Amino acid sequence: QVQLVESGGGLVQAGGSLRLSCAASGRTFSTSAMGWFRQAPGKEREFAAAVSWSGKTTSYADFVKGRFTISRDNAKITFYLQMNSLKPEDTAVYYCAAKTGPNPSMTISDYTYWGQGTQVTVSS
Repeated sequence: QVQLVESGGGLVQAGGSLRLSCAASGRTFSTSAMGWFRQAPGKEREFAAAVSWSGKTTSYADFVKGRFTISRDNAKITFYLQMNSLKPEDTAVYYCAAKTGPNPSMTISDYTYWGQGTQVTVSS
């Protein structure tokens, strides 16, 4: 069992930065790939970024490449999403998720455990 709690969301102006954190509990964290997803109002949840269990392999959606960086600290049982150059279209609820197995995935259904979400609002 893995429990996930996000933090770090908020209101920021376009061009600004935020760092989201996801604190995990559960003995499988260090062997699980982790992902960040987002859901804007009226839209489906979509993949943003994922990281392998080791932290050495990452995957990004095209719309965040070069702006967002995913990382993890297995000693702290936490992983992060550094978001730079934010745009109004990045406004959404951001969710962290954990999947069984070490390899990252862009597929929502591959993820078993989900956090409650944190709101990110980017003003123009």
